[in-house]
Amino acid sequence: MKGEKKKVISLIHHDFEDLELWYPILRLREEGVQVDVVGEKAKEQYVGKYGVPAYSDYSFGEVDPAQYDGILVPGGWAPDKLRRFPEVLEMIKKMDEAKKPIGQICHAGWVLISAKILNGRNITSTPGIRDDMENAGGIWLDEAVVVDGHIISSRRPPDLPEYMKAYIEVLFR
Repeated sequence: MKGEKKKVISLIHHDFEDLELWYPILRLREEGVQVDVVGEKAKEQYVGKYGVPAYSDYSFGEVDPAQYDGILVPGGWAPDKLRRFPEVLEMIKKMDEAKKPIGQICHAGWVLISAKILNGRNITSTPGIRDDMENAGGIWLDEAVVVDGHIISSRRPPDLPEYMKAYIEVLFR
């Protein structure tokens, strides 16, 4: 498979948008990519907005972003929790500095805002946080997917096929 030896972090916390967590994980695994689900605690059950559970493989402190090829941030209400952890913001900053793919969808832009990496970058999100994205210096576009270098952003669940096609393309450059 083309994704063998590729590793991606998928962040998780309670109230994630179920499709925005699972669809990217499953698509990447179909490509042979190892996806590690990383949360506040290892081996913890997290429940999505619609009741679908997922378990973390590792805690934030157990992973080294340098050992991974990319990172995914799901939407839902989880990003508001995720951005409160210095370890998460540090992961995002390190991925950004290394120009590794950073995928964010829907409300996940909040994490990138808190990591202070959006200034001057083309980005999209759910329209509900457009002002937040622009106030952080992002150039917000109302498109299904926006790719600005190694940052891949998307608006909402119906955009997932285009989002993951773009993410996979950037991951395998």
